[in-house]
Amino acid sequence: MLTTGLILKLPVFGTPPNPQKYKTSKQFNSTEEIFQNRIPDVLKKMRSEGITLKRLYKFLNPDSDRKPANPLPQITPDLKAFLQPSKDLKTIWLGHSTFLLNLNGKIILVDPVLTESAAPFSFIVKRFQPPALTLEQLPPIDFIVISHDHYDHLDMKSIKHFVGKNVKFLAPLGVSAHLTKWGIEESKITELDWWQCHKIGDIDFIAAPAQHFSGRSLTDNCKTLWASWIIRTPHTKIFFSGDSGYDTHFKAIGDKYGPFDIAFIENGQYNDKWKEVHAIPEQSVQAYFDLKAKRYLPVHWGMFVLAMHTWREPMDRLLKLSKERGVNLVTPLLGEIVTVNDAYKNKTWWVDLK
Repeated sequence: MLTTGLILKLPVFGTPPNPQKYKTSKQFNSTEEIFQNRIPDVLKKMRSEGITLKRLYKFLNPDSDRKPANPLPQITPDLKAFLQPSKDLKTIWLGHSTFLLNLNGKIILVDPVLTESAAPFSFIVKRFQPPALTLEQLPPIDFIVISHDHYDHLDMKSIKHFVGKNVKFLAPLGVSAHLTKWGIEESKITELDWWQCHKIGDIDFIAAPAQHFSGRSLTDNCKTLWASWIIRTPHTKIFFSGDSGYDTHFKAIGDKYGPFDIAFIENGQYNDKWKEVHAIPEQSVQAYFDLKAKRYLPVHWGMFVLAMHTWREPMDRLLKLSKERGVNLVTPLLGEIVTVNDAYKNKTWWVDLK
């Protein structure tokens, strides 16, 4: 029988980075050798409430409506149309926080999780349904952007698909240790601290703050950094929240880099008990306004059960808030090609589903 130590050496857990590489980062606590948030003790306060037996039982024994009774409507995207040159940004949401961008002909894949589960073992945290595009069906990818190393954002099998391919990776500090362990060449990875910018051609990739945490096992909590991302050209500005609780960084980002043509903001798999690390809908809407975004495409929902709410609650709450506060929602079907301009007609497709 495998011991805990041997299990933690399995490749899926990745590998912690060398902490000495990051001691100059303002986000790095050299004493504890971990990264931390703007409010250093925000995680400690959140965790002080602990996991009660009642809450654990409810999570492990989900109500039937935490997962849709039937597959969600999904489109197999016309990749020829997606790859057509356009002055407008094009995007395809593939579920949870995985999406494609066609930005000036460069194809960007964000937080790729396109395998059967978002966990170290495939029999837990299984996806609702197969993705609209498999790894093999993806178009040629130029860049992969990673927000942090949790399993629902960084999937070993998905990453290993790109070993040997001409793809460049953008990731927060420390994440390269996982990527290189899985076969990605170090020369293809750029790590960034918060507020750092890496320019490739006419595209700026800027790692920005988030309020969250990291870790893939019981022994590597906060050993790598987490981030939101700004992706911009002279004509287009995109924001991706990664995973984040609400804090002052949204306004700071909006003031420095806004307005954004579109913001991909998490809205799902939240709970009032952990809103420090996953914003609830009311907070995600405020983040939209703080960012000075023109459009809000909600992510981090629609593919995995990671919280106690029903599968559709995040979108029902967000839709109500959007009507009350005048939020310009973009809520595409899984696999739908969205051309980001004023001609796009939004759909509230989940409203009549059971």
